[in-house]
Amino acid sequence: MEYTHLSEFEIRPGTLSMWTPQVPAHAWQSDDRPLTSVHAGYCGSVDPADPLPGRGRWIGTIFEMDAPLDSATWCETLRRWHARHEGLRTTVSTESAGEPRRLVASGTEVGIAEEPVHGLTDGTRINEFLSGTLEQRLSPLTWPHCLAATVAHDTDDFTVLVAADHSVMDAYAQAILILELRTLYREVMAGEQSRESVTFGSSADFAVLERANAAELDVNSPAVETWREFLADGAMPRFAAHAQRPASADLPQPSVSRKLLDLAELEQVESALDQVRHRMSVAVFAALAVAHQQRFGDDRMRTAMPIATRPDVRWMESMGWFVNVVPVDIALTPGSGMADAMERTRAALRSSRTANDASWSRVMELLEVAETPRFGISFLDIRVLPGYELVADLRGRTLRAQSYSPDEVFLWIVRAADGLYVSTRYPAGLPAEVMDEFLSAFGQAMSSIVDTVTSADAGLPRVAVQAG
Repeated sequence: MEYTHLSEFEIRPGTLSMWTPQVPAHAWQSDDRPLTSVHAGYCGSVDPADPLPGRGRWIGTIFEMDAPLDSATWCETLRRWHARHEGLRTTVSTESAGEPRRLVASGTEVGIAEEPVHGLTDGTRINEFLSGTLEQRLSPLTWPHCLAATVAHDTDDFTVLVAADHSVMDAYAQAILILELRTLYREVMAGEQSRESVTFGSSADFAVLERANAAELDVNSPAVETWREFLADGAMPRFAAHAQRPASADLPQPSVSRKLLDLAELEQVESALDQVRHRMSVAVFAALAVAHQQRFGDDRMRTAMPIATRPDVRWMESMGWFVNVVPVDIALTPGSGMADAMERTRAALRSSRTANDASWSRVMELLEVAETPRFGISFLDIRVLPGYELVADLRGRTLRAQSYSPDEVFLWIVRAADGLYVSTRYPAGLPAEVMDEFLSAFGQAMSSIVDTVTSADAGLPRVAVQAG
């Protein structure tokens, strides 16, 4: 599954409709459960007068439903989905001073309205319309925070786009919603009741746990010390800062998405990793550190790593923002190969676990750091998702909004059903060849693992502690 922009997905011609959740004004009830630390800070960073609140912020998913579109069935599917997930029928009130307050509506109060969009049938024009609409209508301050669109084709399938403000959806939710909506649609078509499960827990209940853990942090907490060491030079790390040139803040960030290894190549790498008992996450970060060393002459790669924070089975199928950020600091020896790099990376990833359960937003407050991460790397093995192989058949893609940041660089690496993918966005002022050469070096480092392990003089221990 690639992580791309909506503009990079070819929408087939068809009839477009928007589907908007609706709740009567009287149905919103104050809720004493807090927002998570990052959610509260995120809301505070948004200008309520911004005419494009979704610009650079929304995320989403697009796929092709393998059944004809029936409007009544789809409407009921979305209604059931919102009734199931409290996070989708939660919003905030900013009327009083201080932190935004949570408002929640009952699942029985949610309705879904279809809005046909007339005069648009060309896929490219539909794509442009949707991109503009999501920038205008999605905000962390105004409900609904999630919108859907369908494109009905002259075939027995239809395209589905689900987009949301980041405050109610994370990368894991982006991926699992494809099969959840497919299952719900089929249940409605068959006249069946929807599956009940303890795994659809409320993101608001998670927020209670997250804030309680955050309140226990102090300047002497191990997680705070981990971040303090990471930020010893006083700044968040940058990617190839020496190569970046001044550029207008209005320029969109370039985006690259490519397959690094096909399935046969990837399975060879995974077989080699099994021999030395390293996980794919260790290999990926080690290869990135080696590429960073080779291309930029820096023996130390520091990056922020988003991680899923679903600490209990009750949140395994929830819609919400269950994400923390931890620091990863990988120091290599000059000229070190992949064998040494993987050992050092294993230790670095183990060290980062100290911060796994500590709200990074609260840690930044304790350290009096206002800056947010400028260089981040995320790794996902899609095989942890139920029915992951079907996602590719449905042309499933996870989406991110176009970014305009002048200094952020983020990479997403995905172990998909058919290979290893990398997606990145980077500043307009960073020459494209710099990123291209880095990604090429990353791919070469990944490929070199097979020879590293099988070489007689590789120097790798045959038994290593599993980590990553």
